[in-house]
Amino acid sequence: MDLFISIFTATVIAATPLIFAALGELIVEKSGVLNLGIEGMMLMGAVFGVWAHFSGMPMTLAILIAIVAGALSSLVFGILALTFMANQYAAGLALAIFGGGVSAFIGRGFGSTPVDAVQPIKIPWLSDLPFLGPLLFQFDPLVYLSLILFVAVSWFLYKSKAGLALRAIGESPESAHAVGYPVIMIRYVAVLFGGAMAGLGGAYLSLVYTPLWVENMTAGRGWIALALVVFAAWRPIRVLLGAWLFGGMTILQLQGQAIGLKIPTELLSALPYIATIVVLVLISRNRMAMVLDFPASLAKPFRPSS
Repeated sequence: MDLFISIFTATVIAATPLIFAALGELIVEKSGVLNLGIEGMMLMGAVFGVWAHFSGMPMTLAILIAIVAGALSSLVFGILALTFMANQYAAGLALAIFGGGVSAFIGRGFGSTPVDAVQPIKIPWLSDLPFLGPLLFQFDPLVYLSLILFVAVSWFLYKSKAGLALRAIGESPESAHAVGYPVIMIRYVAVLFGGAMAGLGGAYLSLVYTPLWVENMTAGRGWIALALVVFAAWRPIRVLLGAWLFGGMTILQLQGQAIGLKIPTELLSALPYIATIVVLVLISRNRMAMVLDFPASLAKPFRPSS
């Protein structure tokens, strides 16, 4: 039972940065914009969070600075893709490379100095419950925030008028513009939200999960978050489940190495990524399910008519 609780809690923690980044990208893509720069934005959030912490700022402020760093990084993409009508694929890839380079430059002075990590919270009464206490009520605050944001994003997309407007823009920006919606402004807000969430995911890696700064510490999680949105068929609940699946595979490969399985460590390390590719291949075979929630104007530029 202790082993099960340990694996479950480690899975949820490993999935948390993916939930942040993928939920942000889900909103971006629902608006009809494709930002491939998640990896770079996560790295910017990670390094600026550590920088703020080592500068003596409170942990809450360090996380907020990481969020702002991710949002400002996404603003660069927004200016290129939405204002100057640059190719969204190229702009996103440029942002991923830019974020990797800038974060490596800023993080040169940090080395691998440990960070005072965000600690799990102890909820009175609930944390002391047998089995359920350690299973559900002894996580750090950002784990609970990821679940709150999942609920908020789900409600926003399917229960609010603003979410309906966002999805309408993702389907047909011309029609949305014709009825008076400010398409470009709404897309900018979506892009900034996606960057902020990616920055928060990066901060989680460097201030909670690791916790320290290592160059390219995201290790492809930004690309996995991007794949999760497709795997989820642009549905929030599937984003959550997909993130937990990847987190579980990550923990299982670590457990496999710990118990000394006679499998090459390189193969075990690749296991989460292999699982993600297999899931994507399987779900892409159902073309009708993919088309049902696919934003029709995804990655297509839009210039409002005067």
